Amino acid sequence: MEQGKIIVFSGEGRGKTAAALGIALDAAADGKTAVIIQFLKGRGLAESIFCKRMEPAIKIFRFEKSEIDYDERPAEQQQDDISSIRNSLGFARKVLKTGECDILILDEVLGVIDNGIITVEELRELVSHRGATQVVFTGRVLFGELCTFVDEISQISTVRFKKYDV
Repeated sequence: MEQGKIIVFSGEGRGKTAAALGIALDAAADGKTAVIIQFLKGRGLAESIFCKRMEPAIKIFRFEKSEIDYDERPAEQQQDDISSIRNSLGFARKVLKTGECDILILDEVLGVIDNGIITVEELRELVSHRGATQVVFTGRVLFGELCTFVDEISQISTVRFKKYDV
């Protein structure tokens, strides 16, 4: 059986999550399924009514309970969230071991490493269970050790960003 690819979207620019979601949408259009697990984000996509309509082709999970981004949370709340983050990684492991989906997106998992919650080696061990499942990582910081086991890395940078009032 062929192993699923591991793709990384990293960098300081905007659009890493959007690129990963594009992969999920392409898969759904081809009759495949995607599971997205979001980390460190305050109000994630999981609560969106639109996202619920994409089920069962695309399922989005966020285990942290806070409405604000991880970096903006008080230190004691960050400590409480670490167990939720570890639980979500356990869920990701189960998804990979059971082959529950064709694509698993770990949105902002590189931030989980950057915050010292897990190591690159723990992430490597997690994806070793992927079988044919394609895995996508997103996050700002690209760790050199990732290059030893990922298949594709896209570095995202924003040249210009102007927020438009609509």
